[in-house]
Amino acid sequence: MIYPYKDKKPAIANSAFIADYVTITGDVTIGEQSSIWFHTVIRGDVAPTIIGNRVNIQDHSVLHQSPNLPLIIEDDVTIGHRVLLHSATIRRSALIGMGSIILDGAEIGEGAMIGAGSLVPPRKKIPPFTLAYGHPVKVIRPLTEEEKKDMERIRNEYVEKGQYYKSIATVDPF
Repeated sequence: MIYPYKDKKPAIANSAFIADYVTITGDVTIGEQSSIWFHTVIRGDVAPTIIGNRVNIQDHSVLHQSPNLPLIIEDDVTIGHRVLLHSATIRRSALIGMGSIILDGAEIGEGAMIGAGSLVPPRKKIPPFTLAYGHPVKVIRPLTEEEKKDMERIRNEYVEKGQYYKSIATVDPF
């Protein structure tokens, strides 16, 4: 379901895939070839949510904000299943592991990986191209070349899957 909120309504690129049972409301922008997966909620009723190009936001994730503090997700980001993002900035090509919570004013650096189940407290900054995890999160080490390649593989697979599902979404297979 896509809802306006007051005078704001979502702006979704034509090439984006929005799965069934997704709710998007208010001041939300979703870029080209991004995919929003089943049972995700994206609310832009407090501040803007800006989602770049080729971003995948996986099943059961929740995105929201605090007043005057937007949620920004740059291009080529992977957001794992059941992630909570609240008024944070996620830089280009980062990966947020399943079940993680990223809070107000946190910034995840370019190409960084947040391990599954992590809690990133308010205003915490994670350096680019590092692995961080924990509850609360701690920077562990620089990412390996193998991990960077795997993150790229995941991003590309989600762009392909999203475009595939978009191509069949209006076709009744039964």
